Amino acid sequence: MKILLSIKPEYANKIFDGTKKYEFRKTIFKDSNVNTVVVYASSPVQRVIGEFTIDRVISEKTEELWAMTREFSGITKAFFDEYFALKDVGHAIKIRETKKYKEPKRLVDYNIGFAPQSFVYL
Repeated sequence: MKILLSIKPEYANKIFDGTKKYEFRKTIFKDSNVNTVVVYASSPVQRVIGEFTIDRVISEKTEELWAMTREFSGITKAFFDEYFALKDVGHAIKIRETKKYKEPKRLVDYNIGFAPQSFVYL
């Protein structure tokens, strides 16, 4: 099963160049059958630029999560702390393999009218 995630272009590009191997989320999808993430690069790109397979989802206390993921987080500690402020537990989607599309796609190609705040099942 696939989900579509909205990701800022800066971080989406890091996923596809291999420097970001974890995608962080405050909340995580409930369906354990999700194995692929379709990446929507948000404004100003506003296109679906590729996808990646999920190695696993790590759910830990934020201090532990940072210790486990910092080397390939693709973000700063300050950004991590700000993102997870007031959260005891955070989630990191570990990226296995990436596939960048030759031609970016539009959300309407997936019958989606607007970018999701968190995620949408495909």
